[in-house]
Parts: sequence; C-alpha cells; structure tokens
Amino acid sequence: MSQPTDQPSNTGRREFLAGATGVAAATVVAPGVFLQSVANAAPRDTAVSSDVRYGMLIDTSKCADGCNDCVTACDKENGLDMLVKPEGADDELWDMQRPRWIRTVKLRNNLTGHVSTLPMMCQHCEHPPCVDVCPTGASFRRADGIVMVDRHTCIGCRYCMMACPYNARSFIHEAVQFKLTATPRGKGCVESCNLCVQRRDNGGTTTACQDACKQGAIVFGDLKDPNSAVSQAMSKYPTVQIRADLKLNTGVRYTDV
Repeated sequence: MSQPTDQPSNTGRREFLAGATGVAAATVVAPGVFLQSVANAAPRDTAVSSDVRYGMLIDTSKCADGCNDCVTACDKENGLDMLVKPEGADDELWDMQRPRWIRTVKLRNNLTGHVSTLPMMCQHCEHPPCVDVCPTGASFRRADGIVMVDRHTCIGCRYCMMACPYNARSFIHEAVQFKLTATPRGKGCVESCNLCVQRRDNGGTTTACQDACKQGAIVFGDLKDPNSAVSQAMSKYPTVQIRADLKLNTGVRYTDV
C-alpha cells in the first residue's frame, strides 16, 4: 500500500520535541509518566562493547550497621520510592512484596565467624543463571557485563528469581501508577539492579548508590581498565565473590567479608 508523502503532523511533532529539550525534571505529561531533564545528557552513539565490563567493589568495613543510604538512593533513582500501596492492602504483605533492587544484609563467614553488613544487589555475573533459565530471552547480559530484564518480553514466570542465588530480583505484583521515563516498570514483570544503565547510556560514570555512600564504600567502574578506580582498588585489597563456589565470576566484589 502506498504511503502519503505529505505528513505535516509528524513534522510538527518533531519540531515540538526538538523545542522541548531541557524541560524541567519530573514534568507530568500523562498519568503516571514523568519527563526527566536531558539538557546535559550525552546519549550513547556507539554500540555497547565488550571492551569494557562494568562492576563495583564494596568495602564492607565502611558499611555502618543500620545505614540505608544506598537503598534510598537506588529507590529514588529508579522510581521505586514512587510506589503507592493499594487501598486496603495488608501492611505486612505489602512490605514483603514491594520491589527492592538493593537489600542490606548480614553475612557470617563460616570459617572465621566474622559478621559483615553489606548491600546485596544483582551481582552481574559473567555466567548468569537467570539468563540460562529464562524461556523468552527477557533476562539477558549486555556486552559490557550489565545483566538486565527486558520488560517487553518478560512473561512473569519468575524462573529467574528462583535461579538467582543472591535473591536479587523482585516481581511487580501491583499496577505501577507512577514511573520515570528512564526506568519504565510494569505489573507482572521481574526487575533488578542494572548498574544505573540509564546513566551508562547517557555518559554517566557513577551509580546512584555510589554517589549516596558518605563513607566511600562503593567504587564503580570498568573492570577491564587497569587504570580505573575500581581496578586500582581491587589490586590493593583482597576481594571475594559471594558464593564463589558457583564460579559465576560476578561483577560485584566485596572486601572485609
């Protein structure tokens, strides 16, 4: 079927969008949709490459018991703090089921008895079990090492949640009334830490949890670059993987565990 050559509506739309650059953050354009300012963003113009592998080092000796700054920052960065409890919902059930991309946990070393408080999130494995079991390919690992979920192909089977040895994934049980355009979310999908991929693809060099940590416990960067801050830190201190016995080669490492 032939297509019309004159499309004034599309032209007008393009002109409108071009003029809208630099709008204020969190502008409401439709129910549940917010625009974030992109005036200073530098969107990716090249393909994701395996020349880099993103990861982080977390110094648990700097993680204060009771500190929740990284969790709060993650929630705000990704819109999890915008969740609205459904009317009449049970408080205990709501708290148990609400999505969490970072959890603060305590781990005890069975060999030394040492107890560490640390943030637990997706470990961004080189060989992620969540990807192996996903029947639709919604769980995938990018060339730069970031493990993600495509919400458009996620069918909510939750196989990936069962396969993850870190309990790092959440399922969205209720309708999402409010969300950020940078981190779209929806009922019936699985989600988890994506190392602030929206920052990665717009020129950002840090993560929200790293920025929020007042003690400097989190160092993020390119694990393949020997001169990066994270590589330099890992060369100075002994590091461990959580569940190293699984040989997943995690992108998140810890010290003093």
